[in-house]
Parts: sequence; structure tokens; C-alpha cells
Amino acid sequence: MKKGHILLVEDNEGDILLTQEAFEHSSLVDKLSVVRNGKEAMDFLTKKGKYAHEAPPDFVLLDVNIPKKNGHEVLRFIKNTENIKHIPVVMFTTSSTPKDISMAYENHANCYITKPVDVKSFQTTVSQIEKFWLSLVQLSPNHYA
Repeated sequence: MKKGHILLVEDNEGDILLTQEAFEHSSLVDKLSVVRNGKEAMDFLTKKGKYAHEAPPDFVLLDVNIPKKNGHEVLRFIKNTENIKHIPVVMFTTSSTPKDISMAYENHANCYITKPVDVKSFQTTVSQIEKFWLSLVQLSPNHYA
């Protein structure tokens, strides 16, 4: 079974650590790449600068409230860029506002998940995301070069 590569776009160090811990003993995740703002996410996905040699992720875990370019801007960029628009984007954020949820789906998010506040639920949710996207779903083989 092929192991997956996930791009985490998150600026909260606590959430980064919790996500890393959740994937630490995963049999499905080979690599977790972390960027801390929207500009870095766009550079990573288009292989610019220090990300020139990065492999494409199998899916993106994207926070809404991130610096430089917010999650909605990054989502629009992904879904409007020909060679990366096939990459699934999971909005994983503390925001549960109807406006953010609607905007995410209008911009073609693959799903929207509100982060649980307690550690155990957070890690369980991350584990469920991992299992769904890396063992149940058939991902596109159309990775960019």
C-alpha cells in the first residue's frame, strides 16, 4: 500500500504539534509537510523557491485563519490552478461560521471540518481524516511534474 503525503497549512504551533503527533505512528502517512502561511502554501504547491524539489501532497489540510494569504485565498488559488486543482483540500479550522463554511464550498473545498477543542477529539478527528483520504478514497493520479 502506498503511503500518503499531506501538506498541513497551519500557523498555530499547538495545532501543528497535535497534528504531527496524530500522524506519528500512522501506517498511512509517509510525509507531513508543514507551511505556516498562505504564501508558503502557494509556493509549496507550485514548487517555487525552497520548495522546488518537494513532492506533491496527496491532500491539503488548510486552516482558514492564516497569515499573508488566508485559507479562502489559498483554496481559490489551488482550485483555479490547472496542474494542482485535482489535489483535495480539507478545510480544517476553528471557524464554524456559516460564512466561512459557505465560502469554502463555493470555492470547491472537498470538505470542511471544525477542529475539536479537546486533545483526544482533535487526534481522533485527524486520524479519521487520514483514514478517509488515504485508505478509502481513490485519489487522482494526476500529480504535477
